[in-house]
Order: sequence, then C-alpha cells, then structure tokens
Amino acid sequence: MELVKQNFSIKDLEHLSGIKAHTIRIWEKRYNILNPDRTSTNIRTYDSSNLQKILNIAFLNEHGYKISRISKLSEEEIGKMVKRISASSSVENRAINAFKMAMIDFDEELFNRTYESLQEEKTFQEIFQQIFIPLLGEIGTLWQTDTIKPIHEHYIVELIREKIYLNIAALKQERKPTSDRLFVLFLPENEIHDVGLLYLNYQLLLNKKSSIFLGSNLPISDIKYLLDKSDNITFMSYFTIAPQDIIEFVREFQEEICSEKPRELFLFGNRVKQFEEQKKNFSANIKFFPSIQDFIKTL
Repeated sequence: MELVKQNFSIKDLEHLSGIKAHTIRIWEKRYNILNPDRTSTNIRTYDSSNLQKILNIAFLNEHGYKISRISKLSEEEIGKMVKRISASSSVENRAINAFKMAMIDFDEELFNRTYESLQEEKTFQEIFQQIFIPLLGEIGTLWQTDTIKPIHEHYIVELIREKIYLNIAALKQERKPTSDRLFVLFLPENEIHDVGLLYLNYQLLLNKKSSIFLGSNLPISDIKYLLDKSDNITFMSYFTIAPQDIIEFVREFQEEICSEKPRELFLFGNRVKQFEEQKKNFSANIKFFPSIQDFIKTL
C-alpha cells in the first residue's frame, strides 16, 4: 500500500506556495529560512512544518514584506504577522490556503473551523463559487504534478461533498418546488466525480425547481424508467473523465430517450467545453454549458 506523503520535495513546495524552486533554494542558502532533511543521494526533503512556514513566508512576501526582513523573524513572529495581515487580506485566499493545509494534514477540525468562519459573512453559494471551485482547480493541478496523492484529493472532496449534502437537506425542508418541470441529474457509466452535479442539484433546489438526483455510473438505458414520471423532463449530466466518446453518448441518448419526442439534455464539465463551438452540429435539445454559472443565469 502506498504511504501518504508526509515529506515534500522542493518542487512540491513550489506548487503549493507559488514560489519558484530556484527562489526557495536561494532564500534557503542566503537566509536559512528552511531546514530540509537530505536523502542518501543529497536530495532535499521538507516536512509539514517547513511547508507551513513557506506558505506563511509566501503570504508575507505577497503583501510587500521583503525576504530579508522576514528571515529575521522567529516562526512565532511570522505566525503573528500573518494573522494580523490576514484580518485585512483576501478572505478567499486565506480560506483556500487553510483548506489546502487541512487537506495535507487530514485536519477536519481546521476544515470545519475555516468553513464556519466563512459562513459568518458568505452564503453557501458564495463559498462554493468563490472558494471551493478555485480550490478544486488547484487540487487538480497539485494531483497532476504528484504534489499530493489521490488520498488527499478524496479526503478534501468528501468534506466538500458533505457540506453540499447538508445544504441540500436544508433546502428540501425550507423550499417547495414551484414548477412542473423536472430535472433529472445523472453521471454516465465510469464517471464517479459528482461534486459538480451535486452543486447543480443544490442550485435547482435553491431556485425552487423539481429534481431527481441519480448519482454516478448510470447507463442511459436505465433512465428510460423515468420517462413516465413527467411530460416535461430535462436531463443533466457532468463529464469529468467519462464518457470516452461524447458524440456516441449523445447518439445513444437520442435513440434511447428521444425515440418518441425530443427531450432536453444539458451537459457540463471540462470534457464538454471543446464542443461549445460545435453546438450548432447537434440537435436543439442538446445544450452544452461551459460553466455552472452559465446555467445558473438561465434559472
């Protein structure tokens, strides 16, 4: 079993802090700001305390403090300065950094504390759009560069998913649908990334729309059983890694679901963005949305 990463390379620090590895080496040599261990082949490795320190240094540096001044401060003084400046700095950037540290350290308490602090001044919609979406984008980059492992991504995504479910449950208690239009949300076979689709369901409920959330890995043939549920159904799906052939997916949808009459299919996710310019080649009942925001504007 692969061990969870507890030590980080200088490239990892670059990806997490935004400071170039070359600059970190210079600062380390000139100002002794970090204390890395070295492997038997003399390669630097950094623990989580080094990671926290470079994140704090990066924060101060972004706010106009020169490294020559920062290097003279103790870690306690650096921490206090970060907290003081944080009071007037970007709430979004602070939260994203806190969530990243919560992910790295598997710290649910830090995650919840940061989330609850955001709730004091932001709606859940604002938290998701301003913080969770950029955070998930950064996490994708960190995973691609092997800075974090899948276990880190799974951990933070599950915590975000829990918050979406809690807000969905609250909406179901507070708001009743005011439209007879039914939205059916599902992910295709071999697609398991459901955060985007869950948030779409939240938006539908927020706008008092009727919805049925079917979850992940569902064959198109199975959704036929809902056709008798309503005469006004719009199907929605979100593509992150599947299907392999989107054109074939659309063809199957038309054959299986639209044999009697056209039914709308709204498609979202990174994999559909390439089809935005080709939408004129698809039937009018197939609609591609480059972002969730574009869909929200139609509600």
